[in-house]
Amino acid sequence: MSTGADIKATVGDIPNDGNLNMTQEECSGKGFCSIRHGLAFILQLCNFSICTQQMNLSIAIPAMVNNTAPPSEPNASAEWLSTDSQDYWNETLKQFKAMAPAYDWSPEIQGIILSSLNYGSFLAPIPSGYVAGIFGAKYVVGAGLFISSVLTLFIPLAANAGVALLIVLRIIQGITQVMVLTGQYSIWVKWAPPLERSQLTTIAGSGSMLGSFVVLLVGGLLSQTIGWPYVFYIFGGIGCACCLLWFPLIYDDPVNHPFISAGEKRYIVCSLAQQDCSPGWSLPIRAMIKSLPLWAILVSYFCEYWLFYTIMAYTPTYISSVLQANLRDSGILSALPFVVGCICIILGGLLADFLLSRKILRLITIRKLFTAIGVLFPSVILVCLPWVRSSHSMTMTFLVLSSAISSFCESGALVNFLDIAPRYTGFLKGLLQVFAHIAGAISPTVAGFFINQDSEFGWRNVFLLSAAVNISGLAFYLIFGRADVQDWAKEQTVTHL
Repeated sequence: MSTGADIKATVGDIPNDGNLNMTQEECSGKGFCSIRHGLAFILQLCNFSICTQQMNLSIAIPAMVNNTAPPSEPNASAEWLSTDSQDYWNETLKQFKAMAPAYDWSPEIQGIILSSLNYGSFLAPIPSGYVAGIFGAKYVVGAGLFISSVLTLFIPLAANAGVALLIVLRIIQGITQVMVLTGQYSIWVKWAPPLERSQLTTIAGSGSMLGSFVVLLVGGLLSQTIGWPYVFYIFGGIGCACCLLWFPLIYDDPVNHPFISAGEKRYIVCSLAQQDCSPGWSLPIRAMIKSLPLWAILVSYFCEYWLFYTIMAYTPTYISSVLQANLRDSGILSALPFVVGCICIILGGLLADFLLSRKILRLITIRKLFTAIGVLFPSVILVCLPWVRSSHSMTMTFLVLSSAISSFCESGALVNFLDIAPRYTGFLKGLLQVFAHIAGAISPTVAGFFINQDSEFGWRNVFLLSAAVNISGLAFYLIFGRADVQDWAKEQTVTHL
């Protein structure tokens, strides 16, 4: 791993004249054909895989515990459609389904199995981020992705062996998934030029939205056709395939990458020359605790993920209960906001970097503006949602707009930690993940309480509370948020606890 001194030494070999500007223009013009953008798309695929592995059990568990419905018989009016090929296909599907066992799990057992994935989420992010920052993200992320994918393939066997083994497997899988989601941000400390930081991180992060869309769209279909075990085999296999791309193509430092061009390498190194990227073994904990800009990001993370987890948990329920949609249509409708959000995350990152590179707005103005847009408009939309429940089209339009506009936060407060302390990126991302998980543990519970207390006004109260929490976090961020590297994150002024 290269240090700040190594980078400065590399920069010293590059002439400081007009050739540097020409090199930057040429390399920045390569766009999505560059190695750094290729790295972003590989990370997008990894995030896609991890997200599908997080959600696949939630999609498959209805089929895993439901074995009471008899197979449907063809009616007389449909008999004329039968052909030899259709009979063969139907027989094949029955054989697949016969191999998919069903289990007598109570609702309480199902809840424990589903929540077991998060048991290690509160403890794993900070160590994962710290280790990735010190030793590099390549092996931390790669190991987490490989272990999680292999364990996904073994979930059907673990379910047959017993609930205890399945829960243990899910706990280990949750820890390895945190390694991927937290450790990956350490890569951008060395790879993301300041003028491209938003677009690279949002391209990578959009994989989670894409994964949510795909697993909601096809997960139930796979369970109903070829059997629920194939939900795990297919998405676990995709994760293993991602590892074949990850290990040979990903490097922690562009200086060591064998396929990068000399021009792109110079551009990245020169653009980060004034930034101290070298991680430290010890951490300035006392200074971090006193840092209001850091607290602004932490509070913003908590508040924005409060709304995110509420929507994530209850969108299918809202669609099925309010719109009276069946299970299949509910899954399709629930997937729509995620695919729109995936597209808008990338567009938001490109817009943020465009405004910064053209010097239209300062970095801190971009971060606060995008956060304000991503918080205020979705909050207003969700507060208005109960008043348009009579219109199915308006309800879905509001849900899609909320997901699309809230994605602007990915180029705002949610990436701001890379600006204020690049040398502690891994540790800070882990800390932020803890705050996000705390919000995820509280918000669905509170939402469920409101809905259970009053079915008519419960949804209104859920959306009002989410909007209030979100706007409170925005106000704190607008007051105390900063985008310059903090004194405690500079090598020459760091004082450790």
